[in-house]
Amino acid sequence: MDDVEIRPAREDDAPGIADVYLASFAATYEFPRAHADADTRRWIAEVLLASREVWVAVAPEGSLVAMMALTDEMVDQLYVAPGWTARGIGSRLIGLAKSRRPNGLDLYTFEVNRGARRFYERHGFVEVASSNGSQNEERQPDVRYAWRPAALR
Repeated sequence: MDDVEIRPAREDDAPGIADVYLASFAATYEFPRAHADADTRRWIAEVLLASREVWVAVAPEGSLVAMMALTDEMVDQLYVAPGWTARGIGSRLIGLAKSRRPNGLDLYTFEVNRGARRFYERHGFVEVASSNGSQNEERQPDVRYAWRPAALR
């Protein structure tokens, strides 16, 4: 998907980022989100964009089709819109994350998200912990993954 542009997010991307997040979550999980759509949109606009390094993937016609948020040590969010998965966009975003955090990254995904788990494992992430979900807002069992470059292992 070389025609999909990956670029830093801007403030005016907030609605598109929220659209990707909400659509991807709805297409992936059967359990309800912990927050209403309006609260999620507000969090993305007011908190996520202000406190994380956020990247977006933009289709040729200008729509946002994926998003990734990084903290200093984590892939905090990574969502690809339904219909845009399995096109290499997530792989490009993970490659970008690794280049931006060359000393390593951690991330969480829900245990039931087998597709995401296979994806992260293909990209060198290793399961380092799991929990019953008591520490996340959705109360769903999750898995913590870590990626460390070969030089640091």
